[in-house]
Amino acid sequence: MSTTAVMNGKQQTNELKSTPDASKTEANEAPNPARQIPEWLTAELFADLLQKNIPNFKCVKNFTVRPAQAAGENYATLMGLVNIDVELESGTSKQVSYMIKLPIESIQKLFAGHNIFDTERTMYSDVIPELEQMYGEVGVEVKFSPQYYDIETPSEFGVILMEDLRPRGFKNANRFQGFDMEHTKAALKKLAQWHAATAVRVETKGKYPEIVTVGIYTEGLIDAMENMDKTTPNAFYDNVPLYEGSELYMESLEKNRGNFYKDFRAVMKADPNEFNVLNHGDFWANNIMFQYDAFGKIKETYFVDFQCERYGSPVNDLYCFLISSISLDVKLKHFDYFIKYYHDNLIECLKLLKYPKKLPALKDIHIALYKYGTWGLYELMGHMSIVLVDPSEAADVNNLMGNTPEGEEFKKSMYRNERFRKHAEAILPWLYNRGVF
Repeated sequence: MSTTAVMNGKQQTNELKSTPDASKTEANEAPNPARQIPEWLTAELFADLLQKNIPNFKCVKNFTVRPAQAAGENYATLMGLVNIDVELESGTSKQVSYMIKLPIESIQKLFAGHNIFDTERTMYSDVIPELEQMYGEVGVEVKFSPQYYDIETPSEFGVILMEDLRPRGFKNANRFQGFDMEHTKAALKKLAQWHAATAVRVETKGKYPEIVTVGIYTEGLIDAMENMDKTTPNAFYDNVPLYEGSELYMESLEKNRGNFYKDFRAVMKADPNEFNVLNHGDFWANNIMFQYDAFGKIKETYFVDFQCERYGSPVNDLYCFLISSISLDVKLKHFDYFIKYYHDNLIECLKLLKYPKKLPALKDIHIALYKYGTWGLYELMGHMSIVLVDPSEAADVNNLMGNTPEGEEFKKSMYRNERFRKHAEAILPWLYNRGVF
């Protein structure tokens, strides 16, 4: 993507060198519209930001932007990597980079009336700084996310511009292998810090605004999901009979299918008599980033992608993470230990932040996990299938949500691939024995 130079915030006439962006395809390939960098994303949009954040900024010498993730790594938005070569007043050069999240029109239409970009902007600009300040006021430094930057663009829905964490050594764990004990505990510790702070904030300052509490699962969307399940083939249920041992639970699973969305709706409603938190809402492997020391040990954990927040039981995040993103070797064997580890850290943080109500007992968390067990089944069908699916150009939102022949083939591949099958053959009997269905 080419652009013109920006000098001291003003457009210059000389053309900049630009490298081809990765969204362009070979001449004989059909481009995927959902993965195209928009033409309006140019250096001029970054002028004010660079002036404010780069000392002695003179001009932009080179500007490139390309998709930052391969197909199958992100379904709801397009992530772009922005690289900018900056010339300083001294004549020296400096390279800066940002991650930019761009809307996909079909997804925005799916969430009609709920702009997930408004949600995430509110999280980055208001909610997260407040949570970090709460810990700072008791003498503990806690960071939850990368630096966020405001930027005006022609996008109807807005964009999310944030720090590129790669220069600081942050990266995702391998989603196919799943998190080991060390990564799981690091993520759960930070999740406990997050949940504790949000619980204290609500009890001491009042409810969060609706824009960050209702999540993406509006009643209208749940109705649409239920109708689709009744009127179109369901690749998950169609493929379960192929799993080893499915004869043990298949009849019960099918009987429960009629109650699934009733139970699903119950998870979506926060019970005021239970312990509730502001859930991340999309807490799976690709939304957790780790920084390592020189010896390969985890020294920091950040969260990204704050578009699906929902206020309610912490079961939302716990099932999402533990079912979808943990190594098969440890996810069930150490499930109760992980809940205990999360609870220990949760209580420590609630005490630190002076939670004014009765502290939730470990038993309370387990009761909620049983009560809302349907969410565990949903995460197996949903996030776990996305985490474990083979990467391919077919892995896009249209095939994930649509009922075209291509979409049906893609969903079939999600539930038949060997990685998913191995996990499902272990987890489905486990859920059955817990009384989920």
